[in-house]
Amino acid sequence: MAAFLLAMIAPLAAQWLNQPTKGIPRTANGAPNLSAPAPRTPDGKPDLSGLWNRLSPKYARNIAADLKPSDVQPWVNDVLRKNVEDLGRGFMNVKCLPLGPHYIVAADTTGAEQMKIVQTPSLLVILNPDLTHRQIFMDGRTLEDNPNPSWMGYSVGRWDGDTLVVDSNGYNDRTWLDHDGHAHTEALRITERYHRRDFGHMDIDVTLSDPKAYNRTWTVSVKAELAPDTEMIEFVCGEKNADSLAHWVGKASDEQRDAVAVPASVLARYVGTFLEQPKYWRLEPRTVEITTANGILYGNVDGRGPVPLVAKSNTLFSGLNGLGVQFVTDANGAANRLFVKHVSGDYSFARKH
Repeated sequence: MAAFLLAMIAPLAAQWLNQPTKGIPRTANGAPNLSAPAPRTPDGKPDLSGLWNRLSPKYARNIAADLKPSDVQPWVNDVLRKNVEDLGRGFMNVKCLPLGPHYIVAADTTGAEQMKIVQTPSLLVILNPDLTHRQIFMDGRTLEDNPNPSWMGYSVGRWDGDTLVVDSNGYNDRTWLDHDGHAHTEALRITERYHRRDFGHMDIDVTLSDPKAYNRTWTVSVKAELAPDTEMIEFVCGEKNADSLAHWVGKASDEQRDAVAVPASVLARYVGTFLEQPKYWRLEPRTVEITTANGILYGNVDGRGPVPLVAKSNTLFSGLNGLGVQFVTDANGAANRLFVKHVSGDYSFARKH
């Protein structure tokens, strides 16, 4: 009976969530030393192997946050507006599809927050929690001129000093570049530069070029932090997700139906920058910048770009990338705190002085 019970219990603890990672540097108290020197392979190259948390609070949501409106071709803006109006119904993991190029900057996306890098001299493999993978060939081959379009594209890598440079092409046009819904074409080409600056931190510069959708090439900089003493948990998209889409009703513009008018003098009290206190599920605290223009309040999370907020009362607003905002005021009516309202709870942000 004891053996039977142990056999039944064992799978519950078999996910290795608290499994110490062997061979990593540690401080005197046994904690992982993420500031230690970056490891190297036997041939002297930087070793990028490990489980990493992607950190891209800005570009995961809006890959074009740094672009001017004229840099984005009109048809892309039309598609973006439709995707936002449809409340993201077409996002890839809603439809149980691979994220394609979005994985590179993905964060805050179920099944894509982490990546596990497995490095060999001739091939580097990136594993994602949703059971997709990516191959980066390091054997000297070049990209095909006319590749058969695929979800994950095709990638080749080379070393530039201590930086891994990855060139990719061959993506199909059925994915978005970000969570907001910026489209791309099959002409998309991406160059990534991975630099492991110490044991636990990696800088990633991503350069995107798609002349059929964007009027210039641009680069975004994101980061990754090592996730030691744990393992990745698989995420499997529901096979019957189409059933849930039948209940995914409404439009973003429905928020305007019960909007109320708030005096400009009241809105002015909310202007400022608010910092998450304390940080929760991210490795870095989030920020919310509140501005106002022409009688409208705007919210900007982590530099993604200002979005108009819809007043439900003098203190309650909706429309912050699908989230609500509740301002807390002092005796003088000034907002010293706000709550970002999510289905998982209310997250507190204090005014930054």
